[in-house]
Amino acid sequence: MLPRFYSTCFIVFLCARAWGWGGPHATITQAALKTLPAWQQETLGAERSALGSLYCAIPDLVYTRKDLAPYAMMDSQPGKVYLVSLHLPATPSENYEQLRYFLGRAVTALQTNAVADAARYAGTLAHMLEDWGCPAHSVPGDNMFTLFKQFLPPPEAYRFTPLHGPVENGVFDVALGDHAPRLLGTSVDEAAFNLLQRSQETTIYARGQVIPIIQAFYAGDTNAWNAAQQKAALLDARVVADALYTLVCLARQRFAADEAAPLRTLDLSAFAPLEAPNLYMPQTAFFGKPQWGHATCGATLKSAGEAVPLRLRTTDNGRSTISTFERGIGTGTRSVLTYLVPAGIFERFTVQAGLHAELGTTGNVFFEVSGNNRSLARIGPVTGSMPAQTIDVALAGITNLQLTVTSAGGDGTGNYAVWGSPRLQKSRER
Repeated sequence: MLPRFYSTCFIVFLCARAWGWGGPHATITQAALKTLPAWQQETLGAERSALGSLYCAIPDLVYTRKDLAPYAMMDSQPGKVYLVSLHLPATPSENYEQLRYFLGRAVTALQTNAVADAARYAGTLAHMLEDWGCPAHSVPGDNMFTLFKQFLPPPEAYRFTPLHGPVENGVFDVALGDHAPRLLGTSVDEAAFNLLQRSQETTIYARGQVIPIIQAFYAGDTNAWNAAQQKAALLDARVVADALYTLVCLARQRFAADEAAPLRTLDLSAFAPLEAPNLYMPQTAFFGKPQWGHATCGATLKSAGEAVPLRLRTTDNGRSTISTFERGIGTGTRSVLTYLVPAGIFERFTVQAGLHAELGTTGNVFFEVSGNNRSLARIGPVTGSMPAQTIDVALAGITNLQLTVTSAGGDGTGNYAVWGSPRLQKSRER
């Protein structure tokens, strides 16, 4: 977020080299715009330049440019022009609503050839995405990094220096080379949902750069400082490129067949559950054996620090076999995971549910899938000797999907539950 007294100084900063996110986000936005195909650049026309130099700063200019302030407002919050969550990631539900709103406004404006309005809303969208992936905006509740100063005590010269500015600023280049923007959806709601997941990735990645940036700042190592900033900025730029590309495709209803096909199914385990509103699980989610683990990388926790691939007993042509799942969720009992589901996009939810083929041989559990506080499917008792079962439920009217595992008896030490390949699926006609 740009301090108010700097905002007007940088709004026309067009160079390929910039002071991090402290400027109007021009460097990142311009790098994203350069990846758009020629037909999209022609669609944006002259407004493309303004989008990459001025409009991407709109959330930082709401007090100095009253003409631009309405493009940082939401109808649900009339008159509120400086939404904190335009700069800091909020809960998944809040972020999704904001992505839907500003993407939707930009698409609607472009459909009616109101290109200037579309570019302004697109600027706010880009700014949001860039700030959510900015290291200085990535830690909820500690924007000035006072807690980090306790873990990383500063030299005396920086004892009273708020760290937001140093963590935010750096001199770096952003060039995406031959990056080809990716379609994120064939409707605003679907694209916003996929953008939500991408933005969660950028926030988590940005957090990984915070400590290197602070350490480099204390040491006066500008090369290391800038390199860590650049890593986050490059990922930000790729996500913004995908968002802008999708925006224009939606407005013009122009989708290539090979782009839409991969969107028919969505890996639910790539998303953070609503129980992790700040993208990390609270302490209450952890307990002893079997350890809780949100295993998006195809692993469950045998013990602290010891990961085991997700494996289930399955049946293939009547023969029992053990299958390894690259994507899935490994949990214990007392596990409740809730996921946001966009309305009207996906027709069904499918998953392979069972106890881990190696760790769960003595387990005994119930699996349940619920939607909007209503049970959709329940299986069990499931024991370790049983093959995984397919759960396939309809999603009509469902906006909140919950996966629950509970004990069906016994000491619980073998209750290593696996949700294998949890997927949201569109109908074949879509």
